[in-house]
Amino acid sequence: MSGETELPVPDTADVRSGPEVSDALLSVLPLLGEWHGEGVLAGDVAGADADVRFGQWVRFSHDGRGFLAYDSRTWRLTDDGQIVGPAARETGFWRPRGDGDEVELLVVGADGVLELYVGAARTTTSWELATDVVTRTPDAPEVTRAVRLYGIVEGALMYAVDRAVGEAPLRPTMSARLERIR
Repeated sequence: MSGETELPVPDTADVRSGPEVSDALLSVLPLLGEWHGEGVLAGDVAGADADVRFGQWVRFSHDGRGFLAYDSRTWRLTDDGQIVGPAARETGFWRPRGDGDEVELLVVGADGVLELYVGAARTTTSWELATDVVTRTPDAPEVTRAVRLYGIVEGALMYAVDRAVGEAPLRPTMSARLERIR
């Protein structure tokens, strides 16, 4: 048994198998796949005196329609790389818009924050997005706006997230470098 659930409508993180890729995905197609690596969460965001390391797995997949499904799981790491336990988890959708390079990103986090980003491809392998709407549950972090920058550099997916809490200005929150595993 493979451990994966077989669904009647497949999706894939690989352009070589599964449903045909929609032409609408051309501006975000380089993201398609599974990525794994490490990143850093700003210490003041994590409630620590110093930055906190984390491991991360990200999957961008499609089912033949004009969006990428996005799933991300992170886990806390010690300074020497030992796994401490689970950390942030997100899911969402990358939705290319129109005929150009515009894209929407819908992200919901297990922490109770829902962010709707709008932005565009800056190049064929980089994207910049800023929140248009942020909403949250009563006990979620008081995120009021955010910016995400993604890029594929020398084959690695790199990203940075800046967030604002309350009326404070945007500040670096987290970043990572992920290698393609599939």
